[in-house]
Amino acid sequence: MGSRDRDEESGQFTEEYPREDFLEALKEFGPAGTTDISNKVGCDRRTAYLKLQALEEEGVIESQKVGNSLLWELAD
Repeated sequence: MGSRDRDEESGQFTEEYPREDFLEALKEFGPAGTTDISNKVGCDRRTAYLKLQALEEEGVIESQKVGNSLLWELAD
């Protein structure tokens, strides 16, 4: 997971950590913390948090505050 390849035609780099990697991690784990997801995807915690926030804004996932942590899960 998390490779960075260049598209032959456009010359643009593909996304280093595709959203599918985060969604797959949540399918596997169920509700999970940012650190667990970042470890599964292979990125740092900050990158995971920003990606998860973006997915939440799209309505694909939801977060819930539990103590001092956020748990992320797939939206219904």
